[in-house]
Amino acid sequence: MRRAFLAITGLAASTTALVVFKGSPATNQVAQNLPTAQPVDPTGQGVDPAAPGTDPAEGGPTPSTSADAPVSPKPGKTTARPSATRTTKAPSAPRTSKPPQSTNRRVTGAGFDNEYGYVQVQIVVSGNRIVDAVALSLPSGGESDIHSGDVSSAYDGSGGEVVRKQNANLNTVSGATETSNSYKQSLRSAIEQAF
Repeated sequence: MRRAFLAITGLAASTTALVVFKGSPATNQVAQNLPTAQPVDPTGQGVDPAAPGTDPAEGGPTPSTSADAPVSPKPGKTTARPSATRTTKAPSAPRTSKPPQSTNRRVTGAGFDNEYGYVQVQIVVSGNRIVDAVALSLPSGGESDIHSGDVSSAYDGSGGEVVRKQNANLNTVSGATETSNSYKQSLRSAIEQAF
């Protein structure tokens, strides 16, 4: 039993070694059918197949043995460059076809206290427009919650009165005069910082 196992293991190892060292026939066939490299003229003009240094029978170049003409890894392209020459990339002109994209900025106004609580507003500005507004702080507790909700509903958001009017001349919310006035003051502060 042990001899049979050793014989099978030895046969498998020798077969693997033979395949590795010899290589498969398909690999050799692929390597033989690779296209030959074509020269590339550094001036950007095409290479004349009938010019000296080309093989007219193949329609392509005669293989080069020069150490200064490295072959490109991509089939069909080679470049000849003296070893003492250094290639630098020319600076590109600034792009002017596409206008710069505007980025949104968040601007927070000063906070203001009134007898019901503290009010602070933040706006979002894109270019020279207000695109959103939000109250960071409004009075809370008791009836203030209701009035603060009314103020927030009227003024905040991308569809609120701040975005529609683009200024701090807002209509006062009924029943929330103090909170409305504090909101407008904070909004004015934010607008002054933004523009």
